[in-house]
Amino acid sequence: MDRMIYLSMAGAKAMMQRQETLANNLANASTTGFRAELQAFRAVPVRGEGASTRVYALETTTGYDATPGVVHATGRPLDVAMQGNAWLAVQGLDGTEAYTRNGALTVSADGTLMTQGGLVVLGDGGPLQAPPNATLSIAPDGTVSARQGNGTSTPVGRLKLVTPEAPLQRGADGLFRAPGAEDLPADPNARLQDGALEGSNVSAVETMVQMIAAARQFEAQMKLLQTAERNEQTAGKLLAPNGA
Repeated sequence: MDRMIYLSMAGAKAMMQRQETLANNLANASTTGFRAELQAFRAVPVRGEGASTRVYALETTTGYDATPGVVHATGRPLDVAMQGNAWLAVQGLDGTEAYTRNGALTVSADGTLMTQGGLVVLGDGGPLQAPPNATLSIAPDGTVSARQGNGTSTPVGRLKLVTPEAPLQRGADGLFRAPGAEDLPADPNARLQDGALEGSNVSAVETMVQMIAAARQFEAQMKLLQTAERNEQTAGKLLAPNGA
């Protein structure tokens, strides 16, 4: 009897965790450069006194869906969409180097190139600084040029673009980092498309279907728990003295 309870409880918990992941993906279906989070489960024996005959299903992190999102042309000079497996290096709020596919950039009051989310954009030599009141343009290789007035464009730096060989790891802040939190070297062959942004790779329709399937599976697990309860009550009556 308790085996059914363990299995049903573990299944219901797994479906709740799956719903949380799917809901987060659906909420970011319109987030620029978002990568859908994947989820999987593994069987882990319950450790304790006696034989380990009970098993829980625990969530295991499988990473993210690396499928590129659809690139939309915006015509804005500071919008860039990374091509292939290239990532843009930024400085996280904790001061560490992190990577993102969100190429919506802007310039702060002091001339620092930043993401629209407020993160400092890194170049090959650190944060990129632009002259005041300059018009910026970004070349396909990541070179940032500034033009003041009717003058000529002058390079002020180059965006740090990296191409990781191993899958990156998503942090709690939504940014990606290399395994071991090490800084990746800049890739001179990485390219981007200016005047465009990469959309999320989340399919809203597919995610909704997955959420409905997870909800139905959760209901099935709860029905198994109710069945186990009824079976236990019936067994208790049969084994009670005088059938009471």
